[in-house]
Amino acid sequence: MPETSTVTIGIADDHPIFRDGLRRLLESEPGFRIVGECADGDQAAALVRDQEPDILLLDVAMPRRGGLEALQGLLGGHTKVVLLTAAIQPRDILKATQLGVSGVVLKERATQYLIDGIRRVMAGEYVIGVEAGADLGGVMQRVAASTERPYGLTPREHEVVEAIGGGLSNREIAGRFGISQQTVKHHLTSIFSKMGVTSRLELAMLAVREGLVSTRT
Repeated sequence: MPETSTVTIGIADDHPIFRDGLRRLLESEPGFRIVGECADGDQAAALVRDQEPDILLLDVAMPRRGGLEALQGLLGGHTKVVLLTAAIQPRDILKATQLGVSGVVLKERATQYLIDGIRRVMAGEYVIGVEAGADLGGVMQRVAASTERPYGLTPREHEVVEAIGGGLSNREIAGRFGISQQTVKHHLTSIFSKMGVTSRLELAMLAVREGLVSTRT
């Protein structure tokens, strides 16, 4: 994407303070222009229809229609959608990527990753969590290719997989099972090898797809 290109951006978030901070952050970046703001999924659909921004930053949890519920009516056109969320389950990442979003960014990391993430999305890449620029197409292909493999996980490895699917860190997993963080790392190395994945994101997505973790809210 040429440096002189202007990226038009819409913001859909029901928290005015966060929305204001996001607008200020993005407007300080050369080449970014905010073309609209809204506070729920219905308004987001109208914003995309009327303004056709290059990027829509869409909050997952909003009144009337949340981000995931609104997605199907927002994708398929010119606008690329990046989900903003305080927290998201792997099953929802999988659902969102299957629907066609271009990224998922945690709100607490927005100031660190969002500007670079938007530029990467405009260049045809994907942004998932902190894995900016991740080859999501490759991730999804590897997840699909791993289906129905005889994983041969041990009972403790199954527990670690469930913990990863629940969003726990290595430290939290170690505390839950009374083991060291180094032992957790050893388990993950074995799990990655057995399941044919290369990152925690891929592991979580595959675990959800294969029913290895609970999908209850």
